[in-house]
Amino acid sequence: MTGFVEDEAREQRIDSEVIVDAYTEEEQVLGWYYYLDNKLSFPFQAKWSGDSATDKKAVKTVQVVGMPPEEECMNEMQVEVQFLDTRGKDTFSVPLANIQPVKVDANTAEAIADWHYWVEMDYAFG
Repeated sequence: MTGFVEDEAREQRIDSEVIVDAYTEEEQVLGWYYYLDNKLSFPFQAKWSGDSATDKKAVKTVQVVGMPPEEECMNEMQVEVQFLDTRGKDTFSVPLANIQPVKVDANTAEAIADWHYWVEMDYAFG
């Protein structure tokens, strides 16, 4: 654990909405995938911290535009992003753990916070 204290309400939500009836790691992955796909309101603006959550030198503003195919999320939840500061519209996948929302609705903020909590509590698969 790196800074998160167990949050009973969040634990309950994850248990009842995300990993309910998930008996295998693959079922947990798919639970997370569809929970995020349903709760995140695309597109939204965010800060992406580069290749790792600790690499703060590479923070970029991005537009999060969707979820990649399921198979790209089997080890780690990913989102598809586009850079806002370039003319190109290239879309690429980045770990959701490295995304900090900037302008989002309450459901999107909660879902991202749920994933960050899951990762920080070292529950993540992969």
